[in-house]
Amino acid sequence: MSTVSPSPRSGQNRAQRLLDRLERDPRADAVIDALAAGVRALPLGRGRDVLHGRWLGHPVHPLLVQVPVGSWLSAAVLDLLPGRSRGAGVLVGVGLAAAVPAALTGAADWAELHHEQQRVGLVHAVANTTAVGLYAASLVCRLRGRAAAGRTFGFLGLTAVGVGGMLGGHLAYRQASGANHAEEVAHLVGEGWHRVGGAADFPVGRAVRCIVDDVPIVVVHQPDGEVHALADRCSHLAGPLSEGTIADGCVACPWHGSVFRLSDGWNVRGPATAPQPAFDTRMVDGHLEVRLCRHDQEDA
Repeated sequence: MSTVSPSPRSGQNRAQRLLDRLERDPRADAVIDALAAGVRALPLGRGRDVLHGRWLGHPVHPLLVQVPVGSWLSAAVLDLLPGRSRGAGVLVGVGLAAAVPAALTGAADWAELHHEQQRVGLVHAVANTTAVGLYAASLVCRLRGRAAAGRTFGFLGLTAVGVGGMLGGHLAYRQASGANHAEEVAHLVGEGWHRVGGAADFPVGRAVRCIVDDVPIVVVHQPDGEVHALADRCSHLAGPLSEGTIADGCVACPWHGSVFRLSDGWNVRGPATAPQPAFDTRMVDGHLEVRLCRHDQEDA
């Protein structure tokens, strides 16, 4: 009796299958590319890193969205209580004002993602834009004394916010947008020194990729004789730093342009919000050895 092997996706529910199809659907890519290029072309200067959240150490967008979502959810609760329509209207207005900086930070992050993430992010943005439109209509109705219509638009807006939040959760937790893609390095690299090659294997000025405990690292021999090593996978979206550009004591990720200082892995420029794991280096009997920099380690 023959058996049929289950599909790898047979355990998924309908929502998961729809989201997976959305990730793989390229039909909106031309629009995505145009919008992303427009966002990247904005003359934001250092403000771009502020929007990414480099100063915070992780994306600032999830923090800012709490204000509009919380305000609108609270407005819905007040709309269910008698005599609280004025307070609900104030909360709707607060949510609309807070949606502007939340949208700006989200757009800055979205423009630096992979296409699969951007496809989901575009629908996420459409849902949230719809919510903003519905809440704007709700506020106008409330100001004109049409309380019932204001409540109706408010509940519709909350529904759109829920859809947007679900898509945002998929982006953050399923697709790992905004996550630190180098966080695992400290848990994978063993203690102590690791030999990675002979001195001749590391020409001056070139980025060389090596493996330490199955973790790829990039080694750069500087013209001044210093040898620096960082985790190779960019903390932003795991881009290969060993294929990036070396200049001014830094390495730039070839995928999205994040810049890291070679001496200590500090993220000089985003979109990366987390620094890169760095390694101590030393030459022993003509061979290079590296050791992951840890806050609690002592010199051996």
